[in-house]
Amino acid sequence: MSDPTTAAPGVSAGTASTAEPDAIVIGAGPGGLAAAAALRQRGVRPLVLERAERLGASWRGHYDRLHLHTTRRLSALPGLPIPRAYGRWVGRDNVVRYLEQYAEFHALEVTTGITVERVNRVRDRWELPANGGRVLTSPVVVVATGHNHTPHIPDWPGLDTFPGELLHAARYRNAGDYAGRDVLVVGVGNTGAEIAVDLMEGGAGRVRLAVRTPPHIMRRSTAGWPAQASGIAVRRLPPRLVDRLAPYIERVSVPDLSEYGLARPEHGLYARVLDGAIPVQDVGLIDAIRSRRVEPVAAVEGFDADKVRLADGSRISPEVVICATGYRRGLEPLVGHLGVLDGRGRPVVHGTRTPPGAPGLYFTGFTNPISGMFREMALDARRIARSVARHS
Repeated sequence: MSDPTTAAPGVSAGTASTAEPDAIVIGAGPGGLAAAAALRQRGVRPLVLERAERLGASWRGHYDRLHLHTTRRLSALPGLPIPRAYGRWVGRDNVVRYLEQYAEFHALEVTTGITVERVNRVRDRWELPANGGRVLTSPVVVVATGHNHTPHIPDWPGLDTFPGELLHAARYRNAGDYAGRDVLVVGVGNTGAEIAVDLMEGGAGRVRLAVRTPPHIMRRSTAGWPAQASGIAVRRLPPRLVDRLAPYIERVSVPDLSEYGLARPEHGLYARVLDGAIPVQDVGLIDAIRSRRVEPVAAVEGFDADKVRLADGSRISPEVVICATGYRRGLEPLVGHLGVLDGRGRPVVHGTRTPPGAPGLYFTGFTNPISGMFREMALDARRIARSVARHS
């Protein structure tokens, strides 16, 4: 990875151009960079604003062992393939390198250290007050601040009485600090599952995994066929049909883990996806559970000092609790006043569509599709660019 003290090529710190850009992109992660590159390819001049000091900040902060769960070939952003040398499943550091290369290749204008405080409609322009007294304007704004924006820890009863170490998965890096310790991981999405495996392999004394809703588990690849390809295919099928077929496929490819404490899911695979929960890709979880080195337990209900109360009435005493309990989009301060969010704080539209009464306002990267987030952000970027070029 690049030296943390060095800005990526094409990135300026804190000083945005004085000329009004054709479009402002908020967020220099993969979604924002993809949108900016696609806009440039359409002859639109975008300015990318990033609140952190370097682009790709979210990816830089992920845990060490993280890899894309989608293939290199199906995860490239518009206009630049991911280098073959990065492997089929691209690791965190190489994702960051790719994003840096991407910004340089497309000569993107990225300004870091700029926090946009609000997006306001002023006549035929969007006006963006930012830190340092700046006010930027543009006819087009693309919000790409990320699906995983604000770490969320549930307000469990008695949480403040827990004397042990408690952290969100966003702060977890590797198993080094947890060797020999009793750790409870809360949440069995892809992040929680992978952290549990990482802890087990890294020498944690005991690893338990708190499960509220049993997940659908898929092999990352079967006989060379990636799960992502199946995800792309089923998006064209009726959700009810997918939910009927999925149990048969799961029974063939994934063993029944009920006797180890992880039951098969009761809800349909695609029904869960539509609700925002994508299947867990197996990166060692199945073997870890079958060998009883990762122990599924009931969901967390609350804390009583050093005891964690579980939904089945039992109590356990872990030394460490790692909360893989998701994120909030954090869009309310930015655009909540515009009436463009649903009851869960998600944009009511994404991609090529703009919300009613908000012309020129686009959103990308706020869905978690079964076909792969990078792939969908690439598609969104091209659609947004076509729409902006057509209307301008």
